[in-house]
Amino acid sequence: MKVVILAGGLGTRISEETADKPKPMVLVNGRPILEHVIDIFLKQGVNDFIVAAGYKSEVIQGWASNAVQRGINVVAIETGLDTQTGGRIRQC
Repeated sequence: MKVVILAGGLGTRISEETADKPKPMVLVNGRPILEHVIDIFLKQGVNDFIVAAGYKSEVIQGWASNAVQRGINVVAIETGLDTQTGGRIRQC
């Protein structure tokens, strides 16, 4: 089973944290939010992920390439900066 994670928003309400990285890459306890979310699924036996990225997607794509090296199948898809939820799902 694959899990699709929508991670394309601008994060405007936490703009002081998202000037140089997207919201899913904001650190909580020293780790990106995205990693915390993926850990929840890993505990359930799921290790196949698609991340629908938008704002600063290159940061998520860099993180995803490192996750693959750790044995987690993560594909980050650039879905466009202005794409809404349905459009991101359609592209996945």
